[in-house]
Amino acid sequence: MNTHDDDHGHAAATAQDDPPPGYYEIMETAVRELLVEKEVIGGGEIRQMLEVMDTRTPALGSKIVARAWVDPEFRARLLANGRATLEELGIDFFEDTQLIVLENTDKVHNVIVCTLCSCYPREILGLPPDWYKLKPYRARAVKEPRAVLAEFGTVIPDGVEIRVSDSTAIVRYLVLPQRPEGTENFSEEELASLVTRDAMIGVVRANTPEKKEKSR
Repeated sequence: MNTHDDDHGHAAATAQDDPPPGYYEIMETAVRELLVEKEVIGGGEIRQMLEVMDTRTPALGSKIVARAWVDPEFRARLLANGRATLEELGIDFFEDTQLIVLENTDKVHNVIVCTLCSCYPREILGLPPDWYKLKPYRARAVKEPRAVLAEFGTVIPDGVEIRVSDSTAIVRYLVLPQRPEGTENFSEEELASLVTRDAMIGVVRANTPEKKEKSR
């Protein structure tokens, strides 16, 4: 067997299987190369920022939600000024944006969308899910939020208002989901394990203890 030909064929097949870059990937590459060329930023700065971004995951947001559930003073500060409150904890923000935290209640359920592109609180949730960036979600979440939520398995009663908040270049949103019943004796760590990324976008509720147990 000719190892060279086999390796070459495998590499060619892999290259053919790779999807072409999308619109946002092409734009990101073009802007990044232009900024480096104009010496506005250096390649090292970009690498360092990417490394920082890689450390941000929904687990950070889950911890924030859990603390808000157990600490009324922290919750009040978070709802009053999300960014300033998190900066007090040493959480850095990549951009000059506001962070508005929206609390779900028995009467109001919040959902986050970005109708223009994919603005998202990356500092505390990491990268957005693919479906958040797709046009069907971006369009339908505004026009028919109940139907969209039902497709995620979240049925909102008619008596509960659904508020859809549209992220912008200067404003990001985080949903503070309702604390599940039966968690009165849970530690912050146990509470954080009930909070998913999708719950902080608002398309689902926080997991109940029973649901989490079944998923194991």
